[in-house]
Amino acid sequence: MIKGAISTLVIHRMPRYYRFLGNLQEEGITRISSRELAERMNLTASQIRQDFNCFGGFGQQGYGYNVDILKSEIAHILGFDRLQSAILIGVGNIGRAVLKNINFESMGFSLIGVFDEKESLVGQVIKNSPVRHISTLDEFCRENKPDAAILCLPKAAAKPVVEQLIKLGVEGFVNFSSYDINLDYPDATVENVHFKDCLMTLSYRLHDKKDNG
Repeated sequence: MIKGAISTLVIHRMPRYYRFLGNLQEEGITRISSRELAERMNLTASQIRQDFNCFGGFGQQGYGYNVDILKSEIAHILGFDRLQSAILIGVGNIGRAVLKNINFESMGFSLIGVFDEKESLVGQVIKNSPVRHISTLDEFCRENKPDAAILCLPKAAAKPVVEQLIKLGVEGFVNFSSYDINLDYPDATVENVHFKDCLMTLSYRLHDKKDNG
């Protein structure tokens, strides 16, 4: 199947498969069937086979899946074996939490720069990453050509920064702001992280469960 034809729903399930396979490795499990994996993940065996078949399929009839090989194949699909470069902008509470708790290289990225506008933060080193002033962003990007940017900024601050980064050739964004990048830049590759949306969706689901339970 052509990569571009694979649905975003399938792509978004790949990291979840990767995590569950890591759990299986920690348990010492070396082989698993689609049925057993489906039971653990609350999916159907048919769904799992369909998802993997989008990328060629990795199981053997009568054997199932080799956990190590399947995890390695999914890592390849997600691009973990060919690091892309990323920068992080905004070292407030969210930015600091991301810096301190995320192992970027295990997820396919090399963090090459961290930026903020506050002079008091410039020069601080957070988990081996020195904070640079945002005024140096243009020069840094021209020299280092990052593939992606992680935006830990409020909406008002995010919009001009995105415009600047798009002009500098940055193609991907993890967006913690409430600025809708794709409205202005429909060709940009964006993963939005909206806590407010998550809370509102959770509120609906809880109310719906109570009303219909």
